Amino acid sequence: MRLVFLGAPGVGKGTQAELVASKFHQPRISTGDILREAVRNKTALGLEAKACMDQGKLVSDAVVVGIVKEKLAEPVCAAGFLLDGFPRTVPQAEELSKMLDSKGQRLDRVINVLVSREDIVRRLSGRRSCAKCQAVFHVDFARPQREGVCDRCGGELIQRSDDRRETVEARLVVYENQTAPLIDYYRRKGLLSELDGSGSVEVVHKRMVELLAAQGLS
Repeated sequence: MRLVFLGAPGVGKGTQAELVASKFHQPRISTGDILREAVRNKTALGLEAKACMDQGKLVSDAVVVGIVKEKLAEPVCAAGFLLDGFPRTVPQAEELSKMLDSKGQRLDRVINVLVSREDIVRRLSGRRSCAKCQAVFHVDFARPQREGVCDRCGGELIQRSDDRRETVEARLVVYENQTAPLIDYYRRKGLLSELDGSGSVEVVHKRMVELLAAQGLS
């Protein structure tokens, strides 16, 4: 299967993409993970990406498209893939279409995960990440055993700059202005399905599997 997961920051599309990837043995390509790795390694790309993410802005199309193109060229993606965090703009979607056309491939489905704005802000601003192993906790939903200490490695838990409330609000404005038009783009192409992202991870995953089955993708 070749799927794209859409949705505002914090709707849980990354978690669902990871579960689907595991269940159906498909590679998950997360541009967010790739960019955060570059930030940690302080590469030229990482420094450029950090400046954008700290302000709640999107990284340039040219940089992100280049990263995805390299990933899709890897043999592991020949039989299918799940894209999480790409495309984020209509120009990126058009570039993805060109990439697939050149290989004689097509997208099977684009899944738009929906969660209320209030819940998104609560989810993101409450996240705490381990400075060492990058494990993620939450002040309301997934508290560590010891306050401020990672259960996995004992590292310090911090609030990422892009999870601060003011940055979250800025990220949502950027999403609404630049990424939401993708919904209409893919709806016109007849590829869009919408998924209620509220509730527990397990409940949302059940909805996801049912949606894929209804599209003949299970």
